[in-house]
Amino acid sequence: MSLFNKIFGSAEEENKESKIRWILLTDLGHLKEITEESNNLPVVIFKHSTRCSVSRMALRHFENEFDLDGKITPYFLDLLNHRDVSNEIATKFEVVHQSPQLLLISSGKCIYNTSHSDIDAATIKEYL
Repeated sequence: MSLFNKIFGSAEEENKESKIRWILLTDLGHLKEITEESNNLPVVIFKHSTRCSVSRMALRHFENEFDLDGKITPYFLDLLNHRDVSNEIATKFEVVHQSPQLLLISSGKCIYNTSHSDIDAATIKEYL
């Protein structure tokens, strides 16, 4: 394994099974579901660029710290394949597009969003 892969990870590591049961966000219609769902249980949207090592590091860090199973519903957006969904997220939830980016949706509104190295599972607990 190269030094680069040790530091930033590799695409192969990204395909390893996550302990988070992600729901893939692939369709604009999912945003209506997310809005409705967030009235019962907060929703996290993780916007990820599959070509970006910073995004891969943030995702891996978030997944390693995640202990919110049953407390939130986690959605995963591959923004390179679904840029239209990413753009609509920015409009609908009134956030500036970032990558990687994490949004916490509750009662149909984005109550917290962050990006890059500030993505941290522990911080979400403060909003629950």
